[in-house]
Amino acid sequence: MTVAERQAGRRAFSEVSELQPIGPGRFDAEADPAWTIGGKPNGGYLLAMLGRAAMWNGTHSHVLAASAHYLRSPDPGPIAIEVETLRTGRSATQVRTRMTQGEVTCVEALMTVSRFEADTRSYWDAGLPKVSPVGWEGCERLVPVLPTGQPVAILEQVEVRLEPATRGFTEGQPSGRGELRGWLALPDDEEFDPISLLFAVDAFPPATFDIQFTGWVPTLELTAYIRALPMPGPLQIVQRAQLIAAERVDQVCYVWDSAGRLVAQGTQLAGIRLG
Repeated sequence: MTVAERQAGRRAFSEVSELQPIGPGRFDAEADPAWTIGGKPNGGYLLAMLGRAAMWNGTHSHVLAASAHYLRSPDPGPIAIEVETLRTGRSATQVRTRMTQGEVTCVEALMTVSRFEADTRSYWDAGLPKVSPVGWEGCERLVPVLPTGQPVAILEQVEVRLEPATRGFTEGQPSGRGELRGWLALPDDEEFDPISLLFAVDAFPPATFDIQFTGWVPTLELTAYIRALPMPGPLQIVQRAQLIAAERVDQVCYVWDSAGRLVAQGTQLAGIRLG
């Protein structure tokens, strides 16, 4: 497939995560088959749709925190979303969201929505990892195919670039550090916002690929914090595996905008089977 053909098949994130209101706190949506891994929709993509629904009543306009539990993965196609307001406050509102397909519940998430001011600055950030000096041009784009030859549809949509030191798994030579570093851009350089940041914290391949390449690493629970409104441009990302035990792994994800500000964080627990 040529570059022109790939670009012709791209759709904006705002479009593929669009919702259709069908009643108070109720929405219809479509899980796009192009935003899948192994035929299943990406977990961050699903969380972003729940985040969009969480702001339905207009009390606050930005997702601040989200904690999602993935009960089963929906298939690409029609889905339904319900939102229940738990508490409305002056500075924040808490809501419960649920995604279903048919009569089956697929994802449930609790969310806190609030509002960010533009150009938010950190008071203290010494607890964060250092931002890598390797820029966008110093990283190579991942091809939309796993080392096993299995196609990864979502990598035809988004641009994931990994630093040379962390892409050894693509050649069967993981470093063993359990860390991936690089950059992320949406189709056609669409600007990130607090909704697409919910996707960004789950956009990279599993950090466990840098330990041992495996098949699907299904997310059981994903927590995301949105810390600021991102500046235009691609995002810089560090994703790390922290502990693998009892066929479970927890990973952390740090996301910086083009101005070098931390704009999102994610922590997830996922299943894994190593040989």
